[in-house]
Amino acid sequence: MQIMLRFVACAVILLSATLIIAASADSKSEVTFTKDVAPIFYKNCAYCHRAGEIAPMSLMTYKDARPWAKSIREKVLDGTMPPWHADPHYGSFKNDRRLSKRDIDTIVAWVDGGVKEGDPKNLPPEPQFTEGWQIGKPDVVLTMPKEYEVPAEGVVNYQYFLVPTGFTEDKWIQAAEVRPGNRAVVHHVIVFVVGPDGARQRGGLFRQGGFEGLTGTAPGEEPMVLPDGVGRLVKAGSTLVLQMHYTPNGTPQKDQTSVGIVFSRKPIEKAATGGAAMNRWFTIPPGDGDYAVQSTYTFKEDAHIMNLMPHMHLRGKDFEYRLIYPDGTSKIILSVPHYSFNWQTRYELKEPVAAPRGSRLECVAHFDNSTKNKWNPDATKSVRWGPQTWEEMMIGFVGFTLDNQNLKVNPRP
Repeated sequence: MQIMLRFVACAVILLSATLIIAASADSKSEVTFTKDVAPIFYKNCAYCHRAGEIAPMSLMTYKDARPWAKSIREKVLDGTMPPWHADPHYGSFKNDRRLSKRDIDTIVAWVDGGVKEGDPKNLPPEPQFTEGWQIGKPDVVLTMPKEYEVPAEGVVNYQYFLVPTGFTEDKWIQAAEVRPGNRAVVHHVIVFVVGPDGARQRGGLFRQGGFEGLTGTAPGEEPMVLPDGVGRLVKAGSTLVLQMHYTPNGTPQKDQTSVGIVFSRKPIEKAATGGAAMNRWFTIPPGDGDYAVQSTYTFKEDAHIMNLMPHMHLRGKDFEYRLIYPDGTSKIILSVPHYSFNWQTRYELKEPVAAPRGSRLECVAHFDNSTKNKWNPDATKSVRWGPQTWEEMMIGFVGFTLDNQNLKVNPRP
């Protein structure tokens, strides 16, 4: 009997020890917001998912994120979020938003495990942002001189607003950001710089060579931020021209958009410049689900490519950049197999790609004008180039520097 009692006692002790070890293991493997998920959100999502930014909700706190847990799980599993559309087999980009498999598994485990908050003491410090700006605190903010009244309905042609810089000396720009005054009706903005001579002409603002692009905003587009040593020159007396695309939403609205600018403080060696492989002469037939359009851009001097930005509208399907070298060899430097009009990304190369003089970018885009395209406004109509979203564009923007430059400019603080 005593032997039996000792056996039972030992079994109870062993079982208790097993349960304690198991509980300890479960505790260690338990995924919580504060310890495991918040660091992922802060690093990969907070840029957009915070108050006042483009995302529809904040993910900065557990209270913010908890109601969206199941949706977050779904979107990270299917790759919809964070939005990134480049084929990983071609090119390497410093603004690649993709989550690692480990991060995805962590988020899924958090949701499947009951969406636990965890110990508040484990919460990492929140990332620091300048309220209202993604580029940090601007050195200067330039704003449309007055509000523009957007009608409740109808088509609003592109509007152009002149904003004098007031610069009394030449300025080198490292970062620039557009902040729409009313996101509900501002579809996109492109900011051009017109030099003092062009600004005085007014009617000649958009003559060939009279203006250069500075920055812009569109769904998914990030502000212009240049690396150290590279700048964009804005001459004294220049004027900003804001090209505004407004989309009425059913009620009268007002907008007064601003542009924030950060001046370069490091020595400037190269001036940022750019071009576009553009095709305006196409007609997409009704019902065609895979219509190809091509365009080309040729480099007139030795250059290094910094970034690439494909642009199409609602029927855009895919986009590819191939760099053809003077000796006839070539390589794909960007492939976007699933283009999204709602996320127009500027793909920033980790390492600039050399483009010797005579090299050319050959771009190929496909459009889906069929009923299988859920975004298609009307599959029964032929589609041509035009500024409105129900029309189409085919542009392969490219940003680069020229190799023969060694400016060695020390910008004033």
